[in-house]
Amino acid sequence: MTPEDIILTPVLTEKGYDGIADKRYTFKVAKSANKTQIKIAVEKMFGVRVASVNTVTCPGKLKRMGRHEGYTPTTKKAIVQLTADSKAIEHFNSLS
Repeated sequence: MTPEDIILTPVLTEKGYDGIADKRYTFKVAKSANKTQIKIAVEKMFGVRVASVNTVTCPGKLKRMGRHEGYTPTTKKAIVQLTADSKAIEHFNSLS
């Protein structure tokens, strides 16, 4: 898998914005990616040093339309902590 296949989108929420000052970034990642693959992908895509990666799998919610029901897709998020001597990710500089 290429880094573009692993890192799908950044997660831009209030909690995500609070972590930017501490060099902590949140991304939506591929469900099949593990922590090592996520670390390598972030380092290659943004040219930074990653200290740690935490992941969480968010199960899909039950949704109904009339008498039909189904689940939204399950997603996976990764919270990436950069090292203290690493540079910040340029994409997020204008947001903080």
